[in-house]
Amino acid sequence: MTARALLLGPALLLCAAAPAVQDAGTTVSVTVEGLRSARGQVLACLTANPRDFPDCNKDPAARHLSIAAAPGETLVFRDVPPGRYALSMFHDENGNGKLDKLLMMPKEGFGFSRDAPVRFGPPSFKAAAFDVSKVDVRTQIRMRYMF
Repeated sequence: MTARALLLGPALLLCAAAPAVQDAGTTVSVTVEGLRSARGQVLACLTANPRDFPDCNKDPAARHLSIAAAPGETLVFRDVPPGRYALSMFHDENGNGKLDKLLMMPKEGFGFSRDAPVRFGPPSFKAAAFDVSKVDVRTQIRMRYMF
């Protein structure tokens, strides 16, 4: 056996025994625009499941974030695996953790990825969906208010 084989043998064994490093995933950064006040918080959810959009509460894989309501604030979802996602958010001005409604219409601000249009109800997953690959995503969501 050569000296080179003696030196490389243990090194190869160490490499084979080391755990594989997984990709960290992608960062999705969302800047909130058009808040009418700095009261309360902004709650957001990111889902890859069309059936659970825009209310992601029944999707165990959905990502949820909240931030204090302030102009120009950014939500950051880290380590998002590649896929097709849609994002919904609302401005919880009274801090009760839910979107308040009056006659089935939202009393608080709301917004969707890709500024998906709202017509007689929330947009479809397809209208709000965007792709996440290995490149970080930066986008904005404009809050809309009905009242």
